[in-house]
Amino acid sequence: MALIVQKFGGTSVGDVERIKNVAKKVIATKKAGNDVVVVVSAMSGTTDYLINLGKQTNPNPSKREMDMLVSTGEQVTIALLSMAIHYFGEDAISYNALQIGIKTTSDYTKAKILGINTEKIFESLKQGKIVVVAGFQGVDEEGNITTFGRGGSDTTAVALAAALKADRCDIYTDVDGVYTAAPRIVKNAKKLDYITHDEMLELASMGAKVLHDRSVIFAMKYNVPLRVVSTFVENEGTLIVKEYNNMEDLVITGISKKADETRVNIAGIPDRPGIASMIFKKLAEKNVNVNMIVQSVGKDSKSQISFTVLNTDVDDTKRVMEEVQKELGADNVSYDQDIAIVSVVGIGMKAHSGVAAKVFEVFAENNINIEMISTSEIKISVVIKKDKADDAVRLLHQKFFE
Repeated sequence: MALIVQKFGGTSVGDVERIKNVAKKVIATKKAGNDVVVVVSAMSGTTDYLINLGKQTNPNPSKREMDMLVSTGEQVTIALLSMAIHYFGEDAISYNALQIGIKTTSDYTKAKILGINTEKIFESLKQGKIVVVAGFQGVDEEGNITTFGRGGSDTTAVALAAALKADRCDIYTDVDGVYTAAPRIVKNAKKLDYITHDEMLELASMGAKVLHDRSVIFAMKYNVPLRVVSTFVENEGTLIVKEYNNMEDLVITGISKKADETRVNIAGIPDRPGIASMIFKKLAEKNVNVNMIVQSVGKDSKSQISFTVLNTDVDDTKRVMEEVQKELGADNVSYDQDIAIVSVVGIGMKAHSGVAAKVFEVFAENNINIEMISTSEIKISVVIKKDKADDAVRLLHQKFFE
């Protein structure tokens, strides 16, 4: 008997008929001789509806109250799925984060998991029940409801799989695996049978929406076997593993686009040690995650720093940068939301030279201006104008895969 964690996203549980379809899949896994723990998201559109409802009530709502509000979406789904499983003759029980003790930090809207109490889950499994858990949410030390941010149900599922020492974690979604690029942008994108944790983490953090990046970090840290598979099409999906045979033969594994970031530029700041440290420490204290960073020095011995943050962090960033500008006497701070980050990812870059040259050649030949560049052993990311991003993804895909 294996212990399998299955996660179903919002589109998979979008209405009652789809919830019943999920119930049948879960029951089939149970009848195959497995213990099953299911993690679900809110029904598609529910979280956006709740956020809009909150902002209609108060344009600047408390993050604590927003977490209390949006976490109710998953509670609806776990109850409905448990009811559907009962309808088809199997026993199930639903739990929210408070009931099973998913302990988190107090960082509302972007909390981090500190630990999970598995006692109640194992007790229910021993009783032959299918356990249905609300994704996306946790509870801090004071008993406040917290949430993990967009895609947080993936994080719940993989964290549960790690805590339960599950044999596998299956992420069911509306796509049938991980592709070389988003199929909605590149029609002839290719599905991957395998991808490494490292590659998946880079793609997820740079815009590939098939998995939440924090879920991949959990899978890497605790060596959780992870599979992305479709709720609607029967196939093997994509297996996410530590490594696989001949993984360096494919130079590029995937191309992603991230269009939910803002570029921040602070100019005319003193060129002396400690300035960058001060700026990014202040941002960290506000729990703002910084992505790409570029610093340059002018002839007047003053420097400028450009970096990108999530659009959802812009308000906090502006408050920090107003303070920084006054403290440093900076000339100005500007914000540009008309950007996208396009990334080329592949473990094969380690063994093959000339990848960067090909990437920049594509942009040059098609008159696409590059505003920022960031590289690692297995990734090249560039900031370009948002309206050029889809074309850039298609052109890069054509260069490396077609």
